[in-house]
Amino acid sequence: MSTTPSSIPGMGAIPHSGGGTTFRVWLPNASGVNVAGNFNDWSTTAHSLASEGNGYWSSDIGDANLGDRYRYVIRGPYIDGLQWRTDPYCKSVENTDEGNGAIVADTFNWADDRFQMPPWNELVIYELHVASFNGQNAQPGNFGSIIGKLDYLKDLGINAIEILPIQGFPGTYSLGYNPALPFDIESSYGSPDDFKTFILAAHQRGIAVILDVVLNHFGPDDLNTSLRRPDGWYVDNRDGIYFYSDWREQTGFGPRPDYGRGEVRSFLKDSAMLWLDEYRVDGLRFDSTVNIRNVYGNNNDPAHDLPDGWSLMAWINDEVDRSMPWKITIAEDLQDNPWITYPTGEEGAGFDSQWDAYYYWRIVDTVVVPRDQDRDMTQIAQALTHSLGPDMCKRLLYFNNTVRLPDRIWQGHADSWFVRKRYTLTAGVLCTSPGIPMIFQGDEFLTWGSWDPHTDLDWSQLQRFPGIYALFRDLFRLRRNLGGNTGGLTGQHIAILHINNTDKLIAWHRWSEGGPGDDVVVVANYANTSYVSYAIPFPSPGTWYVRFNSDSSAYSPDFGNQPGYATTADPYGNVGIGPYTLLILSQ
Repeated sequence: MSTTPSSIPGMGAIPHSGGGTTFRVWLPNASGVNVAGNFNDWSTTAHSLASEGNGYWSSDIGDANLGDRYRYVIRGPYIDGLQWRTDPYCKSVENTDEGNGAIVADTFNWADDRFQMPPWNELVIYELHVASFNGQNAQPGNFGSIIGKLDYLKDLGINAIEILPIQGFPGTYSLGYNPALPFDIESSYGSPDDFKTFILAAHQRGIAVILDVVLNHFGPDDLNTSLRRPDGWYVDNRDGIYFYSDWREQTGFGPRPDYGRGEVRSFLKDSAMLWLDEYRVDGLRFDSTVNIRNVYGNNNDPAHDLPDGWSLMAWINDEVDRSMPWKITIAEDLQDNPWITYPTGEEGAGFDSQWDAYYYWRIVDTVVVPRDQDRDMTQIAQALTHSLGPDMCKRLLYFNNTVRLPDRIWQGHADSWFVRKRYTLTAGVLCTSPGIPMIFQGDEFLTWGSWDPHTDLDWSQLQRFPGIYALFRDLFRLRRNLGGNTGGLTGQHIAILHINNTDKLIAWHRWSEGGPGDDVVVVANYANTSYVSYAIPFPSPGTWYVRFNSDSSAYSPDFGNQPGYATTADPYGNVGIGPYTLLILSQ
């Protein structure tokens, strides 16, 4: 029985190379802490931790080794008898009611992983949910099943995957936004080494991995075995040391961590940095940052702001910028607040990018209007030119929500010509707008309906709509300038060239440095009308070639194949364009 605190730094279970393990846990109101595990037949007295005098308990235990299972057994004035708890820092927890943790070490062989993050202005992100993306034999998907689709994703042309949260949760098909243990990996998805194997496989194909993390709340599920009242202390029927103990605790999703308490702040920062450091993920997407910075998830509501939440986000972003500046942090704030992506030195939160809800609503609200005459091209222009900072990569662009866009356009008729034409038009707008484009799993083959994490993605849609897949693939290659003649789509600059709100056409110019191979002109027709010759201004004289025409019959046999044709501008040029069609031209 040890009575000496450990001198080895770190939290959780830290295995020694020569055998034995250091354990350290924060339990400020405990009077005694033991480690029980299969190494001591789950004894509640055999291995005790020593108080460090600051709320932390630790000891070096020679009997505990890699692979052993364990939990903490806690005594204290606020506990009736004994209380068993999972280690909050544990990286591998059994998906059981008991929540036994495993002692694991970072011994993964990263082989020749020399992956370099693509420039952010060239990112094309594919968002996916592990369980439903590629389930097999009526079983939920896992990291291995995603590996089986990585060559497909590479061919599609994306170069980054954003994964919905993988931290441990009850069941197998959760969205992942109910975490109880932010260091743990959901066991149905795989082990820590399985996740690293997936990341290495993605890196070997030139694909970055961005991970969703949830710091705005925990639970509400499974907290009774982990973070809720671990040392027995609480006030006002609230949840104890990891959470606020007043009106700031409740979020509507689960209890909110106490961002003002140093031990909790370190716990949250350590959990975020773990994924970037040990697992080598290439970025983090923070869920609902508005609920980290405001009690009620409001913008411009100083009476209910959480300055400690804001400073926590800035602290994490500063640490990422200091140690791994090429890795991206993305906020899902959705409040059109540019301070989210301002540098911390200017009192911003320091995120590299944020979801642009302003863009989403204007793009989607315009395309879902049933009657052409009710569409407003100024809404499209406002969405295209909207800014969240001097760098257009500060905004992440998307067009899907819980209800997929095809059903929002025309419920129950998602495979109709009208839906497919307006859907592919929107895909073209997404890929030619300044910012970082992102699609959700299955968008590339016209998946429709309301997304349900319990329902596997229907891959038969790929065989039914191969042309839609081909359209997305062509757009992504143009967006990334893989052909060398659309460099402007990776650039910072945009200018609206033409708006016709009567006939519902709009054209814009994209460029980086300007000139042949860089200047890009995009023409979008939001009406069920085609034109053999329509005049628009071009940014420079000369011949402009059509690089993309969404009306091509290669994308669907019933598309009209209205020629776009090369045009000579001086300064106006004529283009042909089909109904609900987008053209991309360059010199």
